Amino acid sequence: MLFRSTTETDLDRVTAVTVDEPIGWIPADRYLEELAEGMYRPEWTWIAEDGDRIVARALWWGQASSEHPIALDCLYVDPSVGDRAAVAAGLITASLRAFAEQGATKPPLYNVTLPNGWREDPAVVAALAWRQEAALAAGLTDEVERLRLEWTPDAGLPASSGRLTFTEGSDEEFLDVFRRIAVGSLDGETRRNVASMGVEAAAQDEVDFYLSCPGERAWWRLARTLDGQVAGLALPSATPYNRNVGYLGVVPELRGQGYVDDVLAEITRVQVEAGAELITATTDTDNAPMAAAFARAGYRTAQTRMIYSVPDASAAAPQDPAS
Repeated sequence: MLFRSTTETDLDRVTAVTVDEPIGWIPADRYLEELAEGMYRPEWTWIAEDGDRIVARALWWGQASSEHPIALDCLYVDPSVGDRAAVAAGLITASLRAFAEQGATKPPLYNVTLPNGWREDPAVVAALAWRQEAALAAGLTDEVERLRLEWTPDAGLPASSGRLTFTEGSDEEFLDVFRRIAVGSLDGETRRNVASMGVEAAAQDEVDFYLSCPGERAWWRLARTLDGQVAGLALPSATPYNRNVGYLGVVPELRGQGYVDDVLAEITRVQVEAGAELITATTDTDNAPMAAAFARAGYRTAQTRMIYSVPDASAAAPQDPAS
């Protein structure tokens, strides 16, 4: 079986692949639209061929400005293949190795979108099972379950207690607050970044990431108590698809006092004033306080995502799953 990236001559065969399993996947019209925008690319699209037949497909995605892909959006192996997990693991491994050889320093993750209550649906459980096995075998062993949430105008603007004021700030001021809120954070990605990079590098990485997002830098706000003490930060942001919450946090010494509700209310207000009619957000399922804050603010869970990534401590070129 041959694993390879595609060329433009493969386009018709790549778009002919359809997924009939009850999980998130990328249909042909979306692939073609985002291919034209540079978010999918032939060299990021990988296939497994058995003779002249495509038996597996992996669609890796990145921003239009990305040098390397960011995430695996859609993974499919034909049901006729005897061991779908093994073929998928080989395809992921070949892709990751190629990206590393092309200079990618951070292996892209694999994002599987699932419906709410997916554990009660045997068909969804089965669709995830072989994909999960493949991801783990290919070295994407860091597994996180995240909720995708949505706010729409019918939920109403969340109320603010009036205990905080919000001001603009310099990149250096935001960097300092990122350093402070990283300590003791319940956010899984923040904890992993701190463990692998240290607080300073993790904070700089966050600032750089949000500066690179489609959202406006002018939306960012520092949160302060009425006596001027820095309480946290609010970073409304955007993806290529939607306005989103971006990042929010409260400094350790002020946690547990309900300030998170005021910060989230401010983010929602800024987005609405900028014209947003849909605001998305994500949080880890084990971050119960944050999930509760979203619920109080009128954000409702739209779907669940399982995210598989290479642990930072071992972020090297992946090993062949058969070795």
